Amino acid sequence: MDLASYKPTGKLKNKHMLTLMDYSTEEIFELLSCAIELKRKQYAHEKHEYLAGKTLAMIFEKSSTRTRLSFEQGIKQLGGSPIFLSSRDIQLGRGEPIRDTVRVMERMNIDGIMIRTFKQSDLDELAKYGHIPVINGLTDDFHPCQVLADLLTVYEEFGTFKGKKLVFFGEGFNMANSLMLGCAKVGMDVTICSPEGLGPRPEIIRAAQDAAFDGAKVVVTDNIGEAVSGADAVYTDVFFSMGQTKDPVKEAALMPMQVNAAMMAKANPGAIFLHCLPAHRGEEVTDEVLEGAYSRIFPEAENRLHAQKAVMYLLMKD
Repeated sequence: MDLASYKPTGKLKNKHMLTLMDYSTEEIFELLSCAIELKRKQYAHEKHEYLAGKTLAMIFEKSSTRTRLSFEQGIKQLGGSPIFLSSRDIQLGRGEPIRDTVRVMERMNIDGIMIRTFKQSDLDELAKYGHIPVINGLTDDFHPCQVLADLLTVYEEFGTFKGKKLVFFGEGFNMANSLMLGCAKVGMDVTICSPEGLGPRPEIIRAAQDAAFDGAKVVVTDNIGEAVSGADAVYTDVFFSMGQTKDPVKEAALMPMQVNAAMMAKANPGAIFLHCLPAHRGEEVTDEVLEGAYSRIFPEAENRLHAQKAVMYLLMKD
């Protein structure tokens, strides 16, 4: 089975999108197939207001350009309505208990919650006490919606996942975790290259390796040359996430992993560059790479819209 031959069912077993750890290969293919079809409909100017009358609450404890735009535009294009709630509007778990927040939202006829926050445990509690879908817009541990967009971008570029390799350079945090899981589950080789002591947690590495589909390899290393060799997609993220204090020692350990033209030259011919954005030009990636022919950062950003529409549609439809 691969994405090209997968026959969509229009259903997900999952009620929430908390982490790709909870999703099977088939469910990820279902989401990607749906995203491809919704993107086709948008470009063909075909109406697809499948969530007419539905309301999505968007909780932002961490701000983001792409997350807000993609979910807000996405729910509108699906015929629904967004409600934006910033950290000034809601004190999740610090004033009213999380379990009360979600039950109040249900009584206000909210049909789904997208939350972008720090602690994964906040999402888990929303999902535990609520009866409406909870979608992870980003936590410190996982960023599943971004990786669905990344996988869609890779598939559009190469037409397959089999035999392809993605390498991520940087700290083993939310992007590395979700890329390991997502790539492994669609049958694409994935390498996480992090400085010693900054790699992903062992239990997440094991989960990705155990879930690998169709012989996909999951490798974690600090060897830059080994990591980039044979790569079809080169990926990086900011060295310091929102809310993190800049640490000169950590920065010095990460700088050799900067993605520049010399590094891209060591990847496979035709390799592409990906970044979830925003990018700090001159730090984790050079301007030459971001603006180069191998960069796919803007199609990748657009695919956030299509991937997240698929998530909302499949989770929130009647």
